[in-house]
Amino acid sequence: MQDLGPGHYLTWRHGAGRGLHHFSGTLLVLPAHPHCLETNQQEGKAPPGPTPIPFLGNLLQISPNAPFQCLMKLRKKYGPMFTVYPGPWPVVILCGHELVKEALVDRADEFSGRGEMATLDKNFQGHGSIEERIQEEAGYLLEEFRKTKGAPIDPTFFLSRTVSNVISLVVFGSRFDYEDKEFLNLLQMINESFIEMSTPWAQMYSGIMRYLPGRHKHLYYVIEDLKDFVASRVKVNEASLDPHHPRDFIDCFLQDAPGEKNNPHTEFDLKNLVLTTLNLFFAGTETVSSTLCYGFLLLMKHPEVEEINQVIGPHRTPCVEDRVKIPYTDAIIQEFQRLTDIVPMGVPHNVIQDTHFQGYFLPKGTDVFPVIGSVLKDPKYFRYPDAFYPEHFLDEQGCFKKNEPFMPFSSGKRICLGEALARMELFLYFTSILQNFSLRSLVPVADIDITPRMSGFGNIPPTYKLCLEAH
Repeated sequence: MQDLGPGHYLTWRHGAGRGLHHFSGTLLVLPAHPHCLETNQQEGKAPPGPTPIPFLGNLLQISPNAPFQCLMKLRKKYGPMFTVYPGPWPVVILCGHELVKEALVDRADEFSGRGEMATLDKNFQGHGSIEERIQEEAGYLLEEFRKTKGAPIDPTFFLSRTVSNVISLVVFGSRFDYEDKEFLNLLQMINESFIEMSTPWAQMYSGIMRYLPGRHKHLYYVIEDLKDFVASRVKVNEASLDPHHPRDFIDCFLQDAPGEKNNPHTEFDLKNLVLTTLNLFFAGTETVSSTLCYGFLLLMKHPEVEEINQVIGPHRTPCVEDRVKIPYTDAIIQEFQRLTDIVPMGVPHNVIQDTHFQGYFLPKGTDVFPVIGSVLKDPKYFRYPDAFYPEHFLDEQGCFKKNEPFMPFSSGKRICLGEALARMELFLYFTSILQNFSLRSLVPVADIDITPRMSGFGNIPPTYKLCLEAH
């Protein structure tokens, strides 16, 4: 292992595959891995970083229980661009709006490769008018809330059921009944997967650990069960497919597959269909529902939203066009997303060619983590980065203003595919719920705590109960 101080250089030896890319921890070296490191003083210097130790890399400096916080401490010492070893192979960390924007937007082509996530790669192996439907699904949710008659509830599965049904309409062509046992089991697995991805055990799923038994294997088997469910839905679609009248995403995929039979490089195969559908279903469920859960907590701490009934009124269903009419509400929703920061670490990118960036040399194949949480809480652009302050998105006249570093969906060529859908869902759900209910906390407002239950790949909302009192 080489010290990554300012005078040291590195390059990859040639070989197939890539190195370890999950920054949150690994334990042992795979001795035959093709990406060994060697010094090279011709290409340029690597970004600085803490000196790794054999087998453990920088595991002692990056706690799997709080990786984001640990990286922010390293940022203070090494600057906004630095190298860490989550095990035997390095990854480069980018922090702050300027650096992340330069990499993902200004130099998008060079940073367009897809980095690996060790916790998921064994499963996925590299594969993988809506407004009216959201309004309709919000109506079902409101009816479920009315049935509670103001009694204390945990909102978690209320919210995941309704959000999941929106993406279900897209990929499966139908929604699930809220009491469907298969549906509830599916949501339980998705929620469990998101939590498992943020556990210390999952962060150690790298190197030789993937070959050993233990808790770190659990996530793999949960996702395999999810893949089995999606595969069963694909078979149903195959049996009833009408190529001239596709019903959903699966049908559209199956419709185009026959024309690709003779293409050896085609992506239109059954495996890719199952994994792409699962990606859409998983991502379209957990991140939005978790943001809504956090939003409820923040609304109880800051219950000052009055625009909705003043502008929309108590009877008309909110629509996307209302967003420009209620700028304070829109600002609050964006501040929810900024402050709660559901995926603080972002997802890994990969440089597809030898790249000189910010005075450092990044060899082809280097994984780069643009740390989205460091952008969303960049003090240069957000006056109170760790506080709830909707004015981050309002001008002096109270009109909504865009804040460029607001990128909860990342940016550039690998921006989240579902950004438009997620933004629409958050707006329509929040406005519909606040139009019909007041939220009451079971604890004093001052005691409401939004600290994540767990922080790793994702910030997992704390468990809590509230009462929804109909207007």
